[in-house]
Amino acid sequence: MQNTESTEPAGAEGGEGMSAAEAAINADMEALSQQLAQAETAVAEMRDTLLRERAELENQRRRLQRDLEQARKFANERLLSDLLPVCDGLESGLAVETADVAAMRQGMDLTFKALLKAAEANGLKAVRPTNQPFNPELHQAVSMIDSPAHASGTVVNTLQTGYVLNDRLLRPAMVVVAN
Repeated sequence: MQNTESTEPAGAEGGEGMSAAEAAINADMEALSQQLAQAETAVAEMRDTLLRERAELENQRRRLQRDLEQARKFANERLLSDLLPVCDGLESGLAVETADVAAMRQGMDLTFKALLKAAEANGLKAVRPTNQPFNPELHQAVSMIDSPAHASGTVVNTLQTGYVLNDRLLRPAMVVVAN
């Protein structure tokens, strides 16, 4: 009895099956390695982007802080530059030695007008409510008087001018109101 079967060891055919399984595993391993490499590259790019964004935010915060400090430091620059002509006028008036009260009064009037112009240019508005209805949001009644010439609740006299700065009451006008 002769054996006509091949002389290959038993399980050789199974070995070929193993090598196909090994090849599939190797292919899967290679695909996974490529995916891992791609994921690591993506993570590195994201980390780099994150670090750049953090640095940009920090730089922006520093710039904002510096700008805020500059704004605080020079916030009154416009107002003070507008007040320089008033200072010049007062200085010139003090340098003049005259006994002429009318000329002195005229100089003071011009200086006062320059001061009001500078204040108005910077958002300050005078509140002089004489002959207008009393407004408790802008006026402070000091006294009330009987006045047949004025309607009840009308401001008869302004004792002290009030001021509004950019639509916010800075000081109410002190007024006398008709009863």
